[in-house]
Amino acid sequence: MQKLNAMIVDLLGPFGPLMIVGLLGVFMILVTVPILMKKEEDPLDRLKATPRKETHKGEKLRSAQANDKLDKYANFLEPQNHEEYSAVKLKLVQAGYHSKNAVRFYFFAQFTLGILGLIAGGIYAFIKMQQWDVTTQNLIMMILVPAGAGYMGPKYWVTRRQASRQEAITNGFSDSLDMMLVCVEAGQSLDQSIIRVARELKSGFPDLSHEFEVVSHEMKAGKDKGAVLKDMSERCGVQDIKSFVTVLVQAQQFGTSIADALRVYAAEMRDKRVMRAEEAANKLPTKMTLATMMLTVPPLLIILIGPSAYAISQNL
Repeated sequence: MQKLNAMIVDLLGPFGPLMIVGLLGVFMILVTVPILMKKEEDPLDRLKATPRKETHKGEKLRSAQANDKLDKYANFLEPQNHEEYSAVKLKLVQAGYHSKNAVRFYFFAQFTLGILGLIAGGIYAFIKMQQWDVTTQNLIMMILVPAGAGYMGPKYWVTRRQASRQEAITNGFSDSLDMMLVCVEAGQSLDQSIIRVARELKSGFPDLSHEFEVVSHEMKAGKDKGAVLKDMSERCGVQDIKSFVTVLVQAQQFGTSIADALRVYAAEMRDKRVMRAEEAANKLPTKMTLATMMLTVPPLLIILIGPSAYAISQNL
């Protein structure tokens, strides 16, 4: 063992044994994880995989669905806590990912990018150790920082996507209310006006248009209108839409005119949009102060003090 240790130190440097142990640990993880994630085949899955009986015309009664490749790793990739699973799924839905396997792909991306970052950090640390001496602290940072960045990358992406989607929905909601008010006052029902608004907003505000399309499809399927609107407010995660849903539900419960409720709320949304624009405009001078000082004051000082400083240096 001493000869082997001396040979590794001569070949890889003083941190050679540590690198060998780290690479061995990564290899063991890559070998063990598929074994732990392996799940026994469910008899129902075998039943689904069996071919269906065919009709007298030679056509299958229903098309067989492709098996999900990540289904056997569901216990590893999905949170077992119902509250945690619901929170992650709601966040992905608000970010625009409506697939039923979105949670699996999200955790799979975190796991995969974390392992790849760990391997990349190990390779980078190995290259740096060949060039010069590296302290233990720097070695740990070289390995763990890429792994942490890879693991947190999907979460950062989903959070930014959620914020940008909510901002896009907020910007287009006022126009959608005005259009819906015009449709309702023209004699169309609320369901027909939602379909028309979804079609008209598809080019300018695709995220909001998609939400209205989902509402129209759920209403056509026979789902309760109040439940459909509340689901829309949860999917969007925007306070204006939550207030809009509350207004429509109250108008339906108390039997008041939907056109009057839309007229009042649309006027409030227009005023609110103007206030947001004025707030953004009033923030500009404060945000530009630092940039103005950095770009204006140094050239001004050079112009004013530069000649005097040059003259003094020449006299000295």
